Amino acid sequence: MEKIIIVRYSEIHLKGKNRGYFERALILNMEKSLKGLKHEIRRQSGRYIVEAFEEDEIDNILSKLKKVFGIHSLSIALRVKTDLDEISEAAKRVCIESGNFKVSAHRADKTFALNSMQLNAEIGGRLLSCFNNLTVDVHNPDFIVNIDVRENGTTLVFNEFIKGAGGMPVGTSGRGMLLISGGIDSPVAGHMIAKRGMQIDCIHFHSYPYTNMQARDKVIELAKVLSKYTCGTKLNIISVTHIQEEIHKKCNGEYMVTLLRRFMMRIAENIAKKCGAQCLITGESLGQVASQTVEGMTSSNSVIKDLPVLRPLCGFDKDEIIERSRQIGAYEISIQPYEDCCTVFLPKHPIIKPSISSVMTEEAKLDIESLLKEALSTLEVIDL
Repeated sequence: MEKIIIVRYSEIHLKGKNRGYFERALILNMEKSLKGLKHEIRRQSGRYIVEAFEEDEIDNILSKLKKVFGIHSLSIALRVKTDLDEISEAAKRVCIESGNFKVSAHRADKTFALNSMQLNAEIGGRLLSCFNNLTVDVHNPDFIVNIDVRENGTTLVFNEFIKGAGGMPVGTSGRGMLLISGGIDSPVAGHMIAKRGMQIDCIHFHSYPYTNMQARDKVIELAKVLSKYTCGTKLNIISVTHIQEEIHKKCNGEYMVTLLRRFMMRIAENIAKKCGAQCLITGESLGQVASQTVEGMTSSNSVIKDLPVLRPLCGFDKDEIIERSRQIGAYEISIQPYEDCCTVFLPKHPIIKPSISSVMTEEAKLDIESLLKEALSTLEVIDL
């Protein structure tokens, strides 16, 4: 009798002739996730079996696999020979000793003497004889003893389906560049796009010494949280201090955030193209702050030359974003009180609905190319 983990994939079964490509990506990501842990992964009839691991590492393995996109569900199972007595013994081990239950057998091996209904009745009867506080309820059971009789002479017995991350394997939908701040929104945006199979790199803009190094460290921690779901990421860090100083010195203060966002988008597109990214991703939510109006987003988009900009949170309210941030483990880091670059020289009344013509008038006061060149010279890359 051996303890194993059953891994079932999500949307991959819909992929027809291309399914092999997605399966290979999924197993590669599983291997990356479990790097450093003793294990073996084998494919078995439209699912994967994780085996040969140290039993005291099972919770750690499950925790890592639950973050791998493309996995629909997992189960801790006992694998035994396809023998009625061994199946019965395994069923007793996974059975909860009191409550309502049912047995659900699936017989892939049609040579086994009992069919599924007969196996349900036989194992159910043995469990009732063993545990006095059990009752059968086939319609609303408290738990189910699942028995999966495979074609290879083994049977899998388990009692729980553990929800996986869902989505598609990271790396099957191209590569994107996430503009990540120290706030709540951008890590959630990156997580949502990664769930659709996109590999994520990150770019962060800082304003040291107006912002402290703790703000930078906070972003590194957020990128680490995201990297657990993306099988690693690269964090590009750029200083925009000199840009903000120039805007503050030469431009109408109401346009500080709008002009800074335009510089960020230019820089992000430049870095993204060098990294092979095919889009930019932001954590903007329509109407959440002054710069996230339709006019503000239009102003930011107008400087992008080649890449699309994805805004997965555009229709979310703050409570929905916070809930997702908690779910992925980023919230407690995001609320640490270290300010990001957008708070530097922040005007009392930022422009809410900037027209392109007024933005261009203010931007004409700046040496854009020189400021961009200086910003790009500060690039630091951290491989997470």
